[in-house]
Amino acid sequence: MEPIRLDTIHALAEFEGPARERMDPAAFDYVAGGSWDELTLRDNVESWRRRRFVPRVLAEVRSVDVGGSFLGRPSALPIAIAPMALQAMAHPDGELAMARAAASAGIPMCLSTSASLTIEAVAAGAPEADLLFQLYLVGDLGYTRSLVERAEAAGCRAIILTVDLPVLGYRERDRRSGFVMPTMPNVEPATGAARGRYRGLDDQRALGLTWADLEAIRSWTRLPLVLKGILAPEDGRLAAEAGIAGIVVSNHGARQLDRSVATADALEAVADAVAGRCEVWVDGGIRRGLDVAIALALGASGVLVGRPFYWALAAGGQAGVERAIAILREELELTLPLLGCASVADIRRELIQPARSASE
Repeated sequence: MEPIRLDTIHALAEFEGPARERMDPAAFDYVAGGSWDELTLRDNVESWRRRRFVPRVLAEVRSVDVGGSFLGRPSALPIAIAPMALQAMAHPDGELAMARAAASAGIPMCLSTSASLTIEAVAAGAPEADLLFQLYLVGDLGYTRSLVERAEAAGCRAIILTVDLPVLGYRERDRRSGFVMPTMPNVEPATGAARGRYRGLDDQRALGLTWADLEAIRSWTRLPLVLKGILAPEDGRLAAEAGIAGIVVSNHGARQLDRSVATADALEAVADAVAGRCEVWVDGGIRRGLDVAIALALGASGVLVGRPFYWALAAGGQAGVERAIAILREELELTLPLLGCASVADIRRELIQPARSASE
């Protein structure tokens, strides 16, 4: 297949077609798909688009600063790469190419427990990358603790605990295609190779994780703990009161409970409930620099971007991901002065209107 000319791609959505052409169809559907009727999958994207800006004019904006930070460390953008499974399905270099692209662009990468490579291989192969480790409960608490300890030893600087996955949602695309997850070296030692379609990650309720268990998990490591999968304001409040370093407003990319609220619609209330007591990040459906600006206006300090970077990896490897990040950067650099803002810190709630209804 002919290499794609990355300079002909000008929007994140344009990576999806080349990715579909290059990936195994079942693997593509696994990444692209949501659960049940995929209503939340579509709403995650559309909910950002229902917001409208109210820009200010005649502001002195001679230059713009699009830099952000995650857990106190500066980032070239208020954007990080979301945790995503099995990136070798997109490109042979998998997470190594993704991590190297993140390092080149100066943004963090969240490395998934269900990666195609070990924690140590990614850390050693991309030593300049700012890695955060996304944690699933795997096997038992003893093995899960060993993953945390390995991530800290490898140089990851935070643990992002996914809290919205007691079981996997009903995924029709995977049932039709017969998709089975390939080997995951961070998971197989605990679950074995014969644990079904999803290698044993599809039923974590047996470990019975509750709010009461968070202190024990925090005791495993000196790294800050972030909770990923918060949608209810009350859960945001509980996380903040528990001293959690950050939360991710997320519905797991619409892959679990369909008809969940879209993250753009949940963000504002969660951020208000947290009231600045911990960092608030958001993922789900972000496809434009405009979406990033809206997320910041609604109370996020940073965003995680997933599928578009996966498609960029499939389309062009490390260079494809670098191109995708560059597109988001340029879009955000243009959005700021048009809003009357000199930096991302200037983006305020009053710069956007309340969401329009889907029928408007």
